[in-house]
Order: sequence, then structure tokens, then C-alpha cells
Amino acid sequence: MTVTEALHARISTRAFLDTPLTEATLREILDAARWSPSGGNLQPWQVIAVSGAAQEAVKQLVRDYKGPGLFPDEEGAYPVYPANLWDPYRSRRYKVGEDLYALLGIGRDNKPGRLKQLAKNFDFFGAPVGLFFVIDSRMGHGQWAHLGMFMQSVALAATERGVASCFQELWGTLRTTLKAHFQLDEHQLVYCGMALGYADPDAAVNRLRTEREPVDSFARFHFD
Repeated sequence: MTVTEALHARISTRAFLDTPLTEATLREILDAARWSPSGGNLQPWQVIAVSGAAQEAVKQLVRDYKGPGLFPDEEGAYPVYPANLWDPYRSRRYKVGEDLYALLGIGRDNKPGRLKQLAKNFDFFGAPVGLFFVIDSRMGHGQWAHLGMFMQSVALAATERGVASCFQELWGTLRTTLKAHFQLDEHQLVYCGMALGYADPDAAVNRLRTEREPVDSFARFHFD
């Protein structure tokens, strides 16, 4: 598989088989991804992998969460999306949500159904392995970008090996609880999670393919 093929093949998988993902395979994926670039070679990432009982303990954190809303609200100073998201970004986000729920036959008036689907994030969509990506809160914007590059490398290395993934920013809403659970130090925080495993080929949700803007819509070429 070429890098280009992996980029086209990778999707946000939202239904997994219960087939185990071995620690050896995960180590192989991370061993490939550790060669991601970072400014000054800081390598500003840490990874926590959970499976089996350790994963179940994390899921229990969500079930035990006591807050004012239906979902945790511990994003703090690092929200997933800016407030009052503007176009074209707002429209893109809206469309992918509508496409997802249409594929699942969940109408706009079925709010409980939509919330139930969203809550599957906290079950890692049934994936056998969950990853949490940790960064030092003192790092700057550059290091956050490098963490994202590392995460992309993890997903592509997984795709090359037939392992599906889903980036899960929703885990960022449980940052305070996860920090205590994993006994992170003062400056460490969980950015987001990732589900890893083998995709369920029969699940309708895995047929979703999001759109991408053409090159000329985001690139300018100043060639002599």
C-alpha cells in the first residue's frame, strides 16, 4: 500500500468487529509512527493504550460521571471547536453529521437516537483498543500541530496493516477525569482518543465517505 492509497483508504470507522488487536501489532504501528516529524525533534507526544479490563475501567468513568449535562464537559481551555463556528467550516461540520444520520436512518426529530449514536464514542465504537494522546499543556501551537502529525501517522500505519481507526475528540470532554484516572502529572493533559481495531464490513455506518475540497479551493500557486 502506498501512502496515497492509505490516505484514500483511511476513514473514521464507527463500528468494529470484536476481533482482538494484539499488543504486538499495536507496538508495530507505534514503532512506525514514532518517525513522525516534530520541530526541534521534541516528539511532544505520549500515548496511553487501553484494552480489556483497562478499557472497561475508562468506559466506567463515563457511566459514573456526574455533571449538569448528558455528556461530560471538561474541555477546559482546549475546546474541540471554536465558539460560533463560521462558514464554510460550520456547513462542512453540519453536512457530515447529516450524512451520517441519514445513512443510519436517524431523522432530525429523533434526538434520542442521535445522542445514542454520539455516545458510542465512549464505547470506542466497539473497538478492542483505545488510545489516548497526551501532551504537555505548556507546549505551544507548533507542538500541538506535531502531535496531530503523529496521530495521522498512527492512523496511516494502522491502515497499512489492515487496522481501522477513528479519531475521537469527544474524549477531550472528559479531560479532568482522565487526568486523575491515569495519574498524569501537573502539566499533562489528554488531547483526544482513538479507536483501533478491525472494521465491521457489514455495518452501514462504515459506508460513510466524507467529501474533500478540490485542490484549487484551498491552494494558490505562484509559479514563474
